[in-house]
Amino acid sequence: MNAPAFQSPAFFDDPYQYYEVLREQGPLVALTPDGKRFATARYGIVTALLDDRRMGRRYMPGVVRRYGEERASQPTFQALSRMFITMDPPEHTPLRALLMQAFNARQVERLREVTRATAERLIGALAHDKPFDLVSGYALPLPVQVIAGVLGLPFEEAAAIGLKMERFARAFESIAMDDATLAAANAATLELEHYFYGVLEARRTQPGNDLISMLISVEAEGRRLTNDEIVSNVLLLFFAGHETTSNMIGNAVVSLHRHPEQLKKLREQPQLLPKAIIECMRYESSVQTALRTTLEDGVEIEGIALPRGSIVTLMLGGANRDPAQFHDPNQLILDRTENDRRILSFGGGLHYCLGARLAQLELHIALETLLTRLPDLRVLNLHELHWRHHNTLRGVEALWCEHPAKAATAAARAVV
Repeated sequence: MNAPAFQSPAFFDDPYQYYEVLREQGPLVALTPDGKRFATARYGIVTALLDDRRMGRRYMPGVVRRYGEERASQPTFQALSRMFITMDPPEHTPLRALLMQAFNARQVERLREVTRATAERLIGALAHDKPFDLVSGYALPLPVQVIAGVLGLPFEEAAAIGLKMERFARAFESIAMDDATLAAANAATLELEHYFYGVLEARRTQPGNDLISMLISVEAEGRRLTNDEIVSNVLLLFFAGHETTSNMIGNAVVSLHRHPEQLKKLREQPQLLPKAIIECMRYESSVQTALRTTLEDGVEIEGIALPRGSIVTLMLGGANRDPAQFHDPNQLILDRTENDRRILSFGGGLHYCLGARLAQLELHIALETLLTRLPDLRVLNLHELHWRHHNTLRGVEALWCEHPAKAATAAARAVV
């Protein structure tokens, strides 16, 4: 299998058939003739490489290899290079320690009622008498508004930032951007940085209880964040705080409605919701891939040598459906016994997702509110979905829905 296969329309519609072929081809499959790019969709290999300290990010060398030396100084790549997720120890360690202070269990728990109130408000604003798009009306704005609250940003400004963030987010893809996409990402990066530098200066003058104010003041082992580090990592937190979660909300709704017997079980047994969230993340993860680079010589996986600088694409979505780990992996089974095993949607090792607690909180409240407020929700385009053409993130463009009971009530009122 070669790299272009992962850019085809058929892959975006159903990547799991490609992951199955990849698993059958071996533990590690070469993607390029030079033997420096590999991919794997086997659960055991993916978890081993996520946890291996000899595997890291090595971000800028990867940029040079994919885009050339002359492009490494472009705004998007420079902003990404200052994000802690693109770093390896020792640089990664103090940055993560500083940011973890803002995402500990106590801080996340404070957001529970804010998230619930946001979900209730968005549900109440959905159309009662005609179909509505659950993505643009609920799945997307919910995490955007929550992260806006965390950062202390007005909701209307956060919505505009979210549109620019979609262009910036293409830089997170495992497949190289073309010239037009890179130009759009650079323009978005400069606009976003300009905005957040302005917010940063305002918070230095008038600090509040928001995350940006906290990042200005936090300290670990005598170190504080620089302005550039704060802005770049706020960009990361905004992106990670809405793109991954909004896609996961939509994916969970799709998965449940494509398995009506499981949806019925969840409606009858709402206590299954925590297990349902884990299973939905396994079955249709919004994060599909992660990249790792060998930091030293001597790395060998099942007899295959990985020279220093080798890049491995870890197919998290494929590993989550590995039949060697999960029985009947292509079926959604809410109470499956293997769900006490590690689900790879949040990565692992040193780079385990910092916002995993917040994401799970938002998913729980988003689905719980939907099931409670719209118990008879019906997805109208369930068999005509358009999946976003992304390799790293997986999500649908739109979910057109209606609530039969509310639509019938509205129709009856219209007749009267």
